[in-house]
Amino acid sequence: MPARDGGLCRVKLPGGRLTAGQARAIAAASERWANGVLELTNRANLQLRGIRPDGAVALVAELQGAGLGPADPAADDVRNLLLSPAAGRDPQQLCDVRPLAAELLALLEGDRRLHGLSPKFALQLDGGEALARLDHPHDVWLSARAEGYVLGLAGTPQDVPVALIPEGREVATVARLLHRFLDLASPEQGRMRQLLAQHPAEGLLAGLDLLPVPASPRAPAEIALRLGSHPQRQAGFHWVGAQPALGRLPAASLAAVADLAERLGKDELHLTPWQGLLLPDVPADKALELLTALANLALTTDPAAPLARLVACTGSAGCAKGQADTKGDALRLAERLPADVEVHLSGCPRSCALAGQAPHTLLAVAPGRYDLFVRDATLPGPGRRRATQLSLDEAAAWLARSPSDA
Repeated sequence: MPARDGGLCRVKLPGGRLTAGQARAIAAASERWANGVLELTNRANLQLRGIRPDGAVALVAELQGAGLGPADPAADDVRNLLLSPAAGRDPQQLCDVRPLAAELLALLEGDRRLHGLSPKFALQLDGGEALARLDHPHDVWLSARAEGYVLGLAGTPQDVPVALIPEGREVATVARLLHRFLDLASPEQGRMRQLLAQHPAEGLLAGLDLLPVPASPRAPAEIALRLGSHPQRQAGFHWVGAQPALGRLPAASLAAVADLAERLGKDELHLTPWQGLLLPDVPADKALELLTALANLALTTDPAAPLARLVACTGSAGCAKGQADTKGDALRLAERLPADVEVHLSGCPRSCALAGQAPHTLLAVAPGRYDLFVRDATLPGPGRRRATQLSLDEAAAWLARSPSDA
């Protein structure tokens, strides 16, 4: 698709997974046919930017040759299924969701009617992992409990579960639910929230043979586990997480990370919904070596670091809708970001880089000027507006205030 800085190609990854060979193929294609810059997304996918007009067909062919993309090209838009990047390895998980994820992806690819879902319609599968993104706006989500998988829908109060799925009926239930959604939704209702604003959830779920929601709560998530080295449930192994500055990664750096995964891990890279990378199955005695190597590639491995607490969209440098150079401004803001403060810089109200509300949002209104919002779950969009037309210096000063001053 066209963008201000050239063509844009988004690569959807099954469960956010890449082999080292596929990562190197992406890096090579980006350097050969694009601008050599990759962006990691908040759906654990990646995109290549700056693709030359004469390189689009060749780039896609190279990616397909590396085993990327669906068997049926018509299914590419609907392969939106988010997992924990530590699925199958997280010590807190109740079950390994990867086999069920493969079945759900096969459903989305193989059922041609489901290709009519909106390209933004998304599913989430949660096995109870500590490393999980729970502030999700996913249209349909399944979450493991001791009794089985509960079902949730975006748009129901506080995203609480609506039912328990009978054991062994997970794929069939999701299939029937998605067909029911397509039966009921108008062309303007491409997302679950839009449908449920007009149709009660009870009607959508009627006849699906669901069970009452169990009382067992979900264990808390710990998103700080996305960075650094942490023990896996497999004895003697760690996963190691890192994050490029603002989700933007030079192709050469991706190729270098692929080499590290092959040498110190087990040939896999997992993208995370926090615009980072996770390398699993690293022998515990190799974890420090890997952390050092990732830091030498200018990747952040400390969740307390300023760049780990900033999110920014592409901004005006690459997007026609961007009102400011959000990535450049975020790098400047990082130099004076107060400890423990998290900020999202968005170039326009679409909020492409972050689904949901951040504790603080700077929404661009002009080059170098932002309105500031604070999280308020009772309000739509970025939350409650606290200040307008701030320069970066003024925004930094506002963020440095104590909560009582703010």
